[in-house]
Amino acid sequence: MTAGTHTPVLIVGAGPVGATLALELARHGVRSTVVERSTTVSAHPKMDFINGRSMELLRRLGVAEEIRERGVSPDEPFNFLWTQDPAQPPVSVWEYPSVTGLRERYADRNDGTAPLEPYQRLQGSLLEDVLRGRIRRHPLIDLREGQSFLSLTQDGDGVEAVLRDEADGHTYALHADWLAGCDGGGSSVRRATGIGTHHSGPSTRHCDVYFRSEDPALTRNGKFFLTIAAGGATLVNRDGVRTWTGTFVLPDGEPEPADPLAVVKERLGFDFEADEVMNIAYWYGRLAVAERYREGRVFLAGDAAHQFYPTGGHGANTGIGDAVDLGWKLAAAVGGWAGPALLDAYEAERRPVALFNREMCAHLLGVWIRFPSLAAAGATRPQLAAYLDKERYQIDNLGIHFGHRYGSSPVIRHEDGPEPDWRWQEIVPATWPGTRPPSVRLADGRELFDLLGEGYTLVDLSGGLKGVPLAEKALHHGLPLTLLTVDDTAARDRWERDLVLVRPDQHVAWRADEAPDAAEWDAILRHVTGS
Repeated sequence: MTAGTHTPVLIVGAGPVGATLALELARHGVRSTVVERSTTVSAHPKMDFINGRSMELLRRLGVAEEIRERGVSPDEPFNFLWTQDPAQPPVSVWEYPSVTGLRERYADRNDGTAPLEPYQRLQGSLLEDVLRGRIRRHPLIDLREGQSFLSLTQDGDGVEAVLRDEADGHTYALHADWLAGCDGGGSSVRRATGIGTHHSGPSTRHCDVYFRSEDPALTRNGKFFLTIAAGGATLVNRDGVRTWTGTFVLPDGEPEPADPLAVVKERLGFDFEADEVMNIAYWYGRLAVAERYREGRVFLAGDAAHQFYPTGGHGANTGIGDAVDLGWKLAAAVGGWAGPALLDAYEAERRPVALFNREMCAHLLGVWIRFPSLAAAGATRPQLAAYLDKERYQIDNLGIHFGHRYGSSPVIRHEDGPEPDWRWQEIVPATWPGTRPPSVRLADGRELFDLLGEGYTLVDLSGGLKGVPLAEKALHHGLPLTLLTVDDTAARDRWERDLVLVRPDQHVAWRADEAPDAAEWDAILRHVTGS
């Protein structure tokens, strides 16, 4: 084994989470090395939904436009069809606006309840291709494809990882100040740290059949995103046109079927012509969250830290949030302005999000499970329709995606008093510390979010100069901070205070109407940077 080089941050895994983490570090001027076992992106589509909050975070990294160009057409519907008898219309149709429909819904709304970015449907393999292409070209990112992580040792000064080049079998050591495991549900990094996972309920084995077809039988009930059949299959329209994934549960101990596509057809209840079967994949669905997200200088993010079923689209989206949160904090550590509590705050902020999303995933998964069970038990069509209609609210869930508040974070300047409401279907506009602040369009047409800086941003909405001495003091102490003066009535109304300190991940760290004195401001800066 020969010695390798040194890197500030070593990222294991170049999927959407690892690539987002590398881009976040690069946004703050920090170099990283990304090692990835595969030399090509996945042949399987995996995820297919990027929620609006993830799109806002990816917009900061300059990739939102390319994602939309590669994604499903903005006019494609986002409907869920629940079917029982192919000869009859669906038992229930859950309708949700297309991307175009959402843009139209919010076009004239500027009260902070609208997302800056709507969701985007995109196959996970294509997202991986977009992000890996970006990190491959970035001068601050050393992407090493065809490299496997084998083991690690660490001390107070850093982490030494043993890696293997899969092309020739050569092993070498790479020293890093910090290491991030973004290597999926079976994470080798997690196993190397000895971090366990807490499971909620049993895991189940599934088979995915990824195929191409333009048979109109597939759209007999109109265009859709998902069809859930009472016979026990789910059909996903991947591109709005001709690519599909049929999924069914395969009980443990049952052999893999000789013809998985035939099983999909049987469980959907109708036949169709498939032009090409592009891939067949077997996977386990589970609800699990790591017992902790950190071991010394090693962190977990994405599926390495939490695993969900696809229902609700929480997996990759939770992981993207992890990557952004961890990325700016690691950049602060490398840059020398992070106190010891800042990196501790990663777990304190992100693990509760994963636990919440695990329950939301289970909540929707319950409907997936009960629908075929009720049908098999003899429930009438009106009973099934009434049950499903009662549950349709679940897909209109902006609050779940945008409403996370870091209430237990040690680096948020929390306030006394009643916390703002939380609503399932809406974004509640607030600058309560720990929240994502309201997205507001200024009178000159600019989006306030687009004006936030790469580090902290002190937003001065007083129309005066309250923020100038505060910004000067912060810069004097080495804190990367942008002073943004906003003289806009609509923004001031929705942002609730004259002074709002926004973190790099677009969460509020502190707010007030009056500028604190020098000693108090110094205490605030120490608090929000974990000193």
